[in-house]
Amino acid sequence: MSQVVAVPTSPTGRPQGTGGFLDPDRIVDEFDIREGMQIADFGSGAGYFTILLGERVGPEGKVYALDVQEDKLDDVRVKAGVRDLKNIETIRADLEVLGSSGLSDNSQDVVLLANILFQSRKKSEILKEATRILKRDGMMVIIDWKKGTGGFGPPDDARTDDKEMIQLAQESDLVLKNPVDAGQFHYGLIFTKK
Repeated sequence: MSQVVAVPTSPTGRPQGTGGFLDPDRIVDEFDIREGMQIADFGSGAGYFTILLGERVGPEGKVYALDVQEDKLDDVRVKAGVRDLKNIETIRADLEVLGSSGLSDNSQDVVLLANILFQSRKKSEILKEATRILKRDGMMVIIDWKKGTGGFGPPDDARTDDKEMIQLAQESDLVLKNPVDAGQFHYGLIFTKK
């Protein structure tokens, strides 16, 4: 006999799957996503943002889910299949290596980096690859763990505060446009490419 497991949901009733620390539905509302956009989700994980973005860009748009872990990309493929989203493509990539995404220069309207940068010591390299594929008028969205928010999430020394993240982004030719409310445990920053 199988056991039914309750999955945390956002206020809209969608599965959260992010441990309740992020509400992807609410956060994506702040991105001004339009039909037909091209979006790269760096470090997509199991695709909580990828699926929402795929729904919002519509059949004329495209979302690339990029992750180094094949099992996470399998999760994205399953979720996209369940929702009949044919506009999502998965790419296994080491995003710390310039060119590893396989995406063309200046090809993406949006690049999302949600909870990926805290996992790497090569943040600048990831930002350079993200900037390379971002269109000049495109939007780079960084969501990461705030420092000093208690015992949830990664250790504080693995986190980068928002001021340091802004500095790293500026070194990659990005300009801060505005912050995003990413909840109690995360900050969100929207940048444009110089």
